[in-house]
Formats: sequence, C-alpha cells, structure tokens
Amino acid sequence: MSVLSALPFLKPVHLRSPRRSPAGQRRHTLPASEFRCLSPEDAASVFEIEREAFISVSGDCPLHLDEIRHFLNLCPELSLGWFEEGRLVAFIIGSLWDQDRLNQAALTLHKPQGSAVHIHVLAVHRTVRQQGKGSILMWRYLQYLRCLPFARRALLMCEPFLVPFYQKCGFEALGPCEVTVGDLAFVEMQHSVRGHAFMRRNSGC
Repeated sequence: MSVLSALPFLKPVHLRSPRRSPAGQRRHTLPASEFRCLSPEDAASVFEIEREAFISVSGDCPLHLDEIRHFLNLCPELSLGWFEEGRLVAFIIGSLWDQDRLNQAALTLHKPQGSAVHIHVLAVHRTVRQQGKGSILMWRYLQYLRCLPFARRALLMCEPFLVPFYQKCGFEALGPCEVTVGDLAFVEMQHSVRGHAFMRRNSGC
C-alpha cells in the first residue's frame, strides 16, 4: 500500500449529498472536496492561482511556471492540492532542504537527502478566500508530513504581515531570513514534525 492511499486525510471528502436525477437515480459526480498531491499536469492551474494571489500584492510570484513544473516533476509527493468538483481551489508546493536555515539556493533546489520540507508557496483561489481554506490546507499538509519518515520539520519564509497567520498554524519565528527577493525581506519560520509516534500509530501512516 502506498503512503498516499494509507492517509485518511488525503481521501475524498464528500461535503454534501450526491445529486440525484429526476428519476431518483444517483448521478456520477466528482467528489465535492478532494485533497491530493499535485502532478505536472496541474502546473498551469497552480500558476493561475499563484499569479493572481501574489502579483497584486508583491509584484512577483514565489514560483514561476517553469519552477512549478520543476518541483512537481522532482517531488510531487511534497505538494498538496485542494480540489472542489475537480477544480483546484488551493495548493501547497514544497521541496526538501538539507540545512538548518534557508538561503538563496533553497528557492530553486530540491535536496533529496534533506529532512526539512521547504514550503515554497501556499495560495488560495480568489473566489474562495476568507473561508479558512488556507489554514485547513496547511493543517492537512502538516498531518501528511508527519507520515513521511524522512520529514523532521517544515520551513518557510513569509513577509512580516503573514507571521500571525503561520503562528496560528503552529509555526514559530526563527528571525529574519537570509533570503531576499528584490526589496522584500522575510521572516523565517519552522514547525517541527518530529515526535508524533502516537499520531503515526493511530492515523494509518
């Protein structure tokens, strides 16, 4: 059994009753809500959401389309997408990192021997923002990381105004990040995913 098939929180979640035809027979419909790892085929949908979410705020995207494809080819198992009736509404993309803190190289590299998951980007489609989807997706992603034997902690960098959001998700601030993008400065944050043996024994991991 694969890791993904054993994880109950990545299986489809039906949020409402299936529609029925006028004759009372059940119609074949897509899951109302589904969480799954992304594939390179999802890259265009990912970039569309990311571009709208970030360019309007900072003028640039954490990952450009070719970089999204790069990570979804190298480490799709470190991504997670939220789909509603087959449409991507939110996503996270990560890669592995092998140092204590992030540096400029972490923006483009995947280190297969690393034990830190670098979360490059979390974004939510504009039509479903302010509904708590970002927090829910991050919670599911962290649960998923706890089932990966090589993952010890999650790292990310964010602008200062986002620090309270990630603190509510359980991250702690490590201080200013070494990485800069143009005039932007970031705070580096981490979340431990170690020491959850009880959760692993009881979550199907």
